Amino acid sequence: MRIAVLGGGAWGTTLAGLAADQDHQVRVWSRSEALPLGEVLAQAEAVFSCLPMAAVAGVIDQVIALGLPAGAIVVNATKGLDRRTARPASSLWQARFADHPLVVLSGPNLAAEIRAGLPAATVVASADGQAAGRIQQCLASERFRVYTSADWRGVELGGVLKNVIAIAAGVSDGLGLGANAKAALITRGLAEMIRVGTHWGGLAETFYGLSGLGDLLTTCNSPLSRNYQVGFGLGKGQSLEAVLERLEGTAEGVATAAILAEYAQRSALEVPITNQICAVLDGLRPPTEALAALMTRRLREEGGG
Repeated sequence: MRIAVLGGGAWGTTLAGLAADQDHQVRVWSRSEALPLGEVLAQAEAVFSCLPMAAVAGVIDQVIALGLPAGAIVVNATKGLDRRTARPASSLWQARFADHPLVVLSGPNLAAEIRAGLPAATVVASADGQAAGRIQQCLASERFRVYTSADWRGVELGGVLKNVIAIAAGVSDGLGLGANAKAALITRGLAEMIRVGTHWGGLAETFYGLSGLGDLLTTCNSPLSRNYQVGFGLGKGQSLEAVLERLEGTAEGVATAAILAEYAQRSALEVPITNQICAVLDGLRPPTEALAALMTRRLREEGGG
């Protein structure tokens, strides 16, 4: 396939490398590079969006002006929410390119491990099974296993929502609260993800798969995760500004938490972990108090919120 990758960060270059390893023709466009966007898009059969969430809407406008080749598959690999609409990135692409097949790619995929040749798996999801199958064949190899799904909403939201829980897990480790507390936090975090994800149209069972629980476990337990790094630094008493200044790349969970908390308040959705993480990120509550607040919530059955 002829593939255009939008975004020259860690994940964009990693996906470009996976496709190139399978002998596909790959061109990468980055906002900091000189290669014109129109040249990268020309004759592309698949366009991978690996952009920071904050850049997606603006790049979509540029792509609209240039046009996409007929039948080109749009593959979204961005894990975030749009600040203006509270919609995930795939929804922005779908709204502007409704006549193009849309595929969402998400999973427990730490770019550094994949570039090092370590085995990994991911999910490509689409309402168009043929498009998902083409992207599956494009990327799959003996070290990168690719599954397909029809629940593109659930697959994408698993990757988006786990970033907030990963910040909380990092805070827990930074405070040295131990394995019991962290296990409880991750488990209740998954329940929160399912509550929000099903509200937005995802299937509950999807969140127990690679793009939900799998991605959650990875980002909550690896220092390679930028969102975990943010939480860990906050738990160690560092300011958010200091943590972000040292961070390589974007921790999407920081913006996602604020957008989700505001949306949840308007929609009467219960998101206790997200709300406490927002309080920490905004400097309104010390990390110790935020996690203590979660432990002292009213008692209830486990199946509740």
